[in-house]
Amino acid sequence: MSSIAHHKLVERAVTAAENSHSPYSKFRVGAALLGKNGELFVGTNVENASYGLTICAERSAFFTAVTAGCKEFSAIAIVATGDTPPPPCGACRQVMAEFCAGNFKVILAAIDKPNDIQTYTLDDLLPHRFEI
Repeated sequence: MSSIAHHKLVERAVTAAENSHSPYSKFRVGAALLGKNGELFVGTNVENASYGLTICAERSAFFTAVTAGCKEFSAIAIVATGDTPPPPCGACRQVMAEFCAGNFKVILAAIDKPNDIQTYTLDDLLPHRFEI
């Protein structure tokens, strides 16, 4: 995947973050998930006063994709408020592991510094994942 493609995914994630419902944390997160078939799915974080009901942007994108029938993915871009690229939480890493393996790309950027991109593989972020 080229750096141009990475930037396009980051741009779509930034747009998704604009729709964040984060009245409590004020921490807007967006994700853009690329299916192996070329389809793009976006998600944003949606907070709830009952914090346990909050959903992360990454899982929102994955669940939207699965609902649309897509279960094979090649990359995800994740952005968040501020100038530090946001690593995905453990729950989101495990959801990624359900559908992705090996060299699945996880692209991180901050909303305030969208050109400062960090790229990892899922294996980098979750080397000893739970598998059945």
